[in-house]
Amino acid sequence: MKLFVAPAWLRAFLLLAAGLIWLGIWDTGLSVASWILYLPAVMFLFAAVTGICPSIILTRAVLGTKRG
Repeated sequence: MKLFVAPAWLRAFLLLAAGLIWLGIWDTGLSVASWILYLPAVMFLFAAVTGICPSIILTRAVLGTKRG
Protein backbone atom coordinates (compact mmCIF):
# COMPACT_ATOMS: atom_id res chain seq x y z
CA MET A 1 0.00 0.00 0.00
CA LYS A 2 1.33 3.42 -0.96
CA LEU A 3 1.28 5.99 1.84
CA PHE A 4 -0.51 9.25 1.19
CA VAL A 5 1.80 12.19 1.84
CA ALA A 6 -0.24 15.34 2.28
CA PRO A 7 0.61 18.42 0.21
CA ALA A 8 1.44 21.72 1.93
CA TRP A 9 -2.08 23.18 1.61
CA LEU A 10 -3.64 20.11 3.24
CA ARG A 11 -1.08 20.13 6.05
CA ALA A 12 -1.92 23.80 6.75
CA PHE A 13 -5.64 22.97 6.76
CA LEU A 14 -5.11 20.05 9.16
CA LEU A 15 -3.00 22.23 11.47
CA LEU A 16 -5.73 24.88 11.54
CA ALA A 17 -8.43 22.25 12.19
CA ALA A 18 -6.37 20.65 14.96
CA GLY A 19 -5.79 24.04 16.54
CA LEU A 20 -9.50 24.83 16.54
CA ILE A 21 -10.37 21.46 18.07
CA TRP A 22 -7.71 21.90 20.77
CA LEU A 23 -9.00 25.42 21.45
CA GLY A 24 -12.51 24.03 21.85
CA ILE A 25 -11.32 21.29 24.18
CA TRP A 26 -9.38 23.82 26.25
CA ASP A 27 -12.38 26.20 26.35
CA THR A 28 -14.70 23.42 27.48
CA GLY A 29 -12.22 22.19 30.07
CA LEU A 30 -9.56 19.55 29.55
CA SER A 31 -11.04 17.27 32.20
CA VAL A 32 -14.64 17.88 31.09
CA ALA A 33 -14.24 17.20 27.35
CA SER A 34 -14.95 13.68 26.12
CA TRP A 35 -11.95 11.52 25.27
CA ILE A 36 -13.38 11.03 21.78
CA LEU A 37 -12.62 14.67 20.95
CA TYR A 38 -8.92 13.99 21.48
CA LEU A 39 -8.79 11.40 18.64
CA PRO A 40 -9.26 13.76 15.67
CA ALA A 41 -7.25 16.47 17.40
CA VAL A 42 -4.24 14.15 17.74
CA MET A 43 -4.69 12.63 14.26
CA PHE A 44 -4.90 16.05 12.59
CA LEU A 45 -1.86 17.30 14.48
CA PHE A 46 0.11 14.15 13.57
CA ALA A 47 -0.87 14.52 9.90
CA ALA A 48 0.05 18.21 9.84
CA VAL A 49 3.48 17.62 11.39
CA THR A 50 4.52 14.47 9.52
CA GLY A 51 2.54 14.78 6.29
CA ILE A 52 1.27 11.22 6.71
CA CYS A 53 -2.52 11.29 6.98
CA PRO A 54 -3.88 8.25 8.89
CA SER A 55 -7.52 9.02 8.06
CA ILE A 56 -6.85 9.07 4.30
CA ILE A 57 -4.87 5.83 4.55
CA LEU A 58 -7.72 4.22 6.49
CA THR A 59 -10.33 5.52 4.03
CA ARG A 60 -8.38 4.19 1.05
CA ALA A 61 -7.97 0.81 2.73
CA VAL A 62 -11.70 0.50 3.37
CA LEU A 63 -13.10 2.03 0.17
CA GLY A 64 -10.23 1.38 -2.22
CA THR A 65 -8.78 3.83 -4.71
CA LYS A 66 -10.66 5.20 -7.69
CA ARG A 67 -9.11 4.29 -11.01
CA GLY A 68 -9.45 6.30 -14.20
